[in-house]
Amino acid sequence: MNKHTDAVLDYQNLGPDEVLAAVESRGYTCDGHLLVLNSFENRVYQVGIENNQALIAKFYRPQRWNDAMIGEEHAFALELAADDVALIAPIPDPGGETLFQYGSYRFALFPRRGGRAPDLENPEHQRQLGRFLGRLHARGCMRAYEHRPTLDVTTFGVESCQFVLAHDFIPTDLESAYQSLTDNLIQQIGWCYERAGSVDLIRTHGDCHIGNILWTDDGPHLVDLDDSRMTPAIQDLWMFLSGDRTDQEATLARLLEGYTRFYEFDARQLHLVEALRTLRLIHHYAWLARRWTDPAFPRAFPWFNSQRCWEQHILDLREQAALMSEPPLKIS
Repeated sequence: MNKHTDAVLDYQNLGPDEVLAAVESRGYTCDGHLLVLNSFENRVYQVGIENNQALIAKFYRPQRWNDAMIGEEHAFALELAADDVALIAPIPDPGGETLFQYGSYRFALFPRRGGRAPDLENPEHQRQLGRFLGRLHARGCMRAYEHRPTLDVTTFGVESCQFVLAHDFIPTDLESAYQSLTDNLIQQIGWCYERAGSVDLIRTHGDCHIGNILWTDDGPHLVDLDDSRMTPAIQDLWMFLSGDRTDQEATLARLLEGYTRFYEFDARQLHLVEALRTLRLIHHYAWLARRWTDPAFPRAFPWFNSQRCWEQHILDLREQAALMSEPPLKIS
């Protein structure tokens, strides 16, 4: 086996003994309590520490991000924390390092923070969330990532479609429909970007949805910058827009009421809402396909890679084709 194969197998077989030994290698004494947290891209655990608060240990999947890319994520998180933006940042060691190595495993440690899901039907929660994201973007625009990729039509669209077709994930009788549909969608997404014009790309959370936000009496705090990339700012807003057009515009107005107190919103980005939603759908299925050899994925997503799932995916993408043809949302 080569080093890459060995690292992947080690990662897939990561167990409690390795997790506790890795944490203790950083000078902590574990009390034996270990809880597996809900994460698939990486392996994440709550680890009990003797006479202290539990820690969160995150073990990075091999060959996804290199050390420089992870370092940029950690640096951004620490910038935000230093600016009192409530994001859970990694714990540096006395030398300022945040990415550690134990055997073949790369990992980071984070403080444990509690919270509950936000109530996105609550207008005040929407305004608070807007203020929070405005502050995040005001920091995110201050410098660009040098190593992390950009979320765009190529990285999330073209490369995703090419992967599932090249690796025979699409049932034979659906290949032609999928290829012609995604070819048209890629073209439509390109038109959406043309209508938006030259919008700025900034460092964003990148995967900003309800599962990555914890709410406390003091408001929201954000977890997991693992998908942080250079994107238009709207990437961190559109996932909170659901329901019919009226509902989406009402939510958007309340988000922006808080957001624009800290960061200017370029309304041209509204042309990208359904384009980015379409890219997320395409990329999600390709992500599952890329991870299908990891035993954790067939167990967690038993519905994937069936005839029915690809038929539904094609139907969902056809709906997106129609939505991208509609006028963008309006700001009231």
